[in-house]
Amino acid sequence: MARRSRAAPGPVSAFEPAPTAAGGTLFVVATPIGNLGDVTLRALETLRSVPLIAAEDTRIARRLLARYEIGTKLTSFHARSGAARLHGLLEHLRAGSDLALVTDAGTPAVSDPGAEVIAAWASDGGRVVPIPGASAVLAAVAATGTAGPRWTFEGFLPRSGRERRERLARLAADDRGCVLFEAPTRLAATLRDLAAACGGARPAAVCRELTKLHEQIVRATLDELVGSVARGAIPQRGEFVVVVAPSARETVELSRDEARAALTDGRAQVAALVSGGLTRAEAARRVAAATGLSRRALYQPDEARE
Repeated sequence: MARRSRAAPGPVSAFEPAPTAAGGTLFVVATPIGNLGDVTLRALETLRSVPLIAAEDTRIARRLLARYEIGTKLTSFHARSGAARLHGLLEHLRAGSDLALVTDAGTPAVSDPGAEVIAAWASDGGRVVPIPGASAVLAAVAATGTAGPRWTFEGFLPRSGRERRERLARLAADDRGCVLFEAPTRLAATLRDLAAACGGARPAAVCRELTKLHEQIVRATLDELVGSVARGAIPQRGEFVVVVAPSARETVELSRDEARAALTDGRAQVAALVSGGLTRAEAARRVAAATGLSRRALYQPDEARE
């Protein structure tokens, strides 16, 4: 590893703590999410300095390396890599050699491969150093102005079933904004499900192909976004980030009779959702998110009404 023996400083600055255990350093390197100009100087310095880069797709990684004339050796590490490949990377680190971990775009382990090797090396007492950079999540939050000051990151929603319905119900009732990823083939269905769970009037945004040539950011209500996809105004091609505004409930003073009528109507909505296959708890969460009524009060079955 002649590259490591040069007198010039490597990617670790003099202000960073020394390794606490024997072995190499695992650098978790963020790469551009589209525009190759978004790579950081520190990332380039790291990729030049390490003896080996583990990449989700070596073909994609080579484009970045070729752009900046980096000749570091590449090996693959992706979601379908077996235990043997993980073991090989750990042995590389245990032997005292540094390793840079990259994915196709963004940061490893953020809805991308890499968590296994990071967790395994950290559990060994090895040193893990993050090299931050471009983020689709942060780009979407900054560009849409929709998420608000407090927000959550959901990654990809479950594709179907009870887990998906429960996740949507929690999202609908959350007083924080939400950022999630979606594949082009499932964008329309996810927007429809979000509109059903959160209400079609909930503000949201769809970000397509962030930082790329055909970047598109559309801010509208969930119902309007569903329509835009249906009309083709938002092409179902590329990579998508969806931002949903937090639940915003208006406080309305109701008379005793009005409050009782609203609760009766809300419980009827819960009963209808339960008859459609939802659990009572999930149905109560959905109706509470849409109406602002107490989830606990809505959960009460018919025979418990006063």
